[in-house]
Amino acid sequence: MYQALVIDKNEAGYGASIKTLDEDNLPEGDVTVRVDYSTINYKDGLAITGKSPVVRKFPLVAGIDFAGTVEASSHPAWKAGDKVVLNGWGVGETHSGGLAQRARVRGDWLVALPAGLTTRQAMAIGTAGYTAMLCVMALQGHGLKPESGDILVTGANGGVGSVAVALLSKLGYRVVASTGRTNEAEGLKALGAAEVIDRAELSAPGKPLGKERWAGVVDSVGSHTLANACAGTKYRGAVAACGLAQGMDFPGSVAPFILRGVTLYGIDSVMAPKALREQAWARLAQDLDLAKLDSLVREIPLAGALAAGSEILAGKVRGRLVVNVNA
Repeated sequence: MYQALVIDKNEAGYGASIKTLDEDNLPEGDVTVRVDYSTINYKDGLAITGKSPVVRKFPLVAGIDFAGTVEASSHPAWKAGDKVVLNGWGVGETHSGGLAQRARVRGDWLVALPAGLTTRQAMAIGTAGYTAMLCVMALQGHGLKPESGDILVTGANGGVGSVAVALLSKLGYRVVASTGRTNEAEGLKALGAAEVIDRAELSAPGKPLGKERWAGVVDSVGSHTLANACAGTKYRGAVAACGLAQGMDFPGSVAPFILRGVTLYGIDSVMAPKALREQAWARLAQDLDLAKLDSLVREIPLAGALAAGSEILAGKVRGRLVVNVNA
């Protein structure tokens, strides 16, 4: 028997609750994992609250992430005792996920826990931090170096943003952090931000082309914020877009792309190929200051994930929520 956060939809409506399940409830898969920790990302908040149709199969265990130990495996890559991490692949959307004490998945979806990271630290990173790393890799792959200019990080107090600030600053970049919680500017500076700006500078309709302010952008907000971030990007700069906290729309102009040669990279963490995932996790273990990571973490028990879903959508969560599924 194991505890899980289950989402159901029936004649009584949509709801999330903690339930006790048995092994018959585990989905198909060739690897069974004893979960140590999970986490709450923005997408988990949408799933838990039902604010967006993230979950497409009912009943379903929520949670797009987990880290733990292999209990049983018929997959050639994994054996009992292996420490593993999972992000995405439709887990927590169409396949029961990681907000549970046990999970069963396809072995092809798993990544080995990098040396130097604990399962708790892996979930302090989670999909949010792994996505931040994919964004940083895209900007570096574009050729942006610290001397290229500032890097803007939007939604800087959120999961993606806070890890992006920490990563970029450690790599030597000057980071401009945009946030709606400017009262927490000192926290962002402690992570490595050189400058903190109010999100109001970017969140309203703006000009097709603005003053060149930054060489690159990590954006988890979308909508007008993304459009204005692109409009303020320097010649031949790059923007990595990975989120939609403000909206899915892109009320922008082609001007930054055809007049300044700006490149817009779309960052998908859900279906990213395994080789890219392994590279990202190896980079996280190498390039992320674990002391700064620990400063971002608030640990909650499995039952606490129910309220946390609403909190993250309301913008009340700073940094990373780690879920101890065994507490």
